[in-house]
Amino acid sequence: MDIKEGKTLETLKRKFPFLLLLLIIPALGFIYTVLNENPRRATSISTALDQHIPFIPVFIIPYIIWYAYVLGYLIYFCFKDTKVYIKSLITITIGECICFIIFFYFQTTVNRPEISPEVPFYHLVNFIYENDRPFNCFPSIHVLTTYVIMLASLHIKNKHPLHSILIQGMGSLIILSTLFVKQHVIWDMVGSMFLVSYIYGIIFELVNIRIAQKAKTVEK
Repeated sequence: MDIKEGKTLETLKRKFPFLLLLLIIPALGFIYTVLNENPRRATSISTALDQHIPFIPVFIIPYIIWYAYVLGYLIYFCFKDTKVYIKSLITITIGECICFIIFFYFQTTVNRPEISPEVPFYHLVNFIYENDRPFNCFPSIHVLTTYVIMLASLHIKNKHPLHSILIQGMGSLIILSTLFVKQHVIWDMVGSMFLVSYIYGIIFELVNIRIAQKAKTVEK
């Protein structure tokens, strides 16, 4: 085993306990599934502007890429900056738990278009429509988690320029895809981005205060 391989294995050993925290993601997904399979009286919060947003089937691609985008970049954050990784997971966990409470007491729905096999990317769109019922839309989990990754990436130092472009570019496409494939409406998107900004700001402020307090203790 050469030196490079040895360092890689050592890094994996150090990061493995932190990577186990990713198990919270499927746990949150299970809660969402339970809530989504028990629809109650749902309200539409669609606006007049939503009616003018076209259905663009090709956006189902970034919508589906979301699954790999969030998980892949959380792992990337873990190896680049564990603190940013943990803050991101905390933000996602708190944000989704707040969403679940909202889903339980205020369930919303989205009117989906009728699609036929002639529609481009029909099978992908139909797969999502069949496996994700049009309930529990506000706030959007897709937008929430994507926006966390986009914000967190701003705190990752020494990342390759390609990642900076990819994270923000693909993240923007994913957020837009929620509207163009008619999985969400504008208020779902806005609600998620506001929620993330609020939670993320509080978490980072608390962490910064704690670091400052430790620094003062060391100086004394």
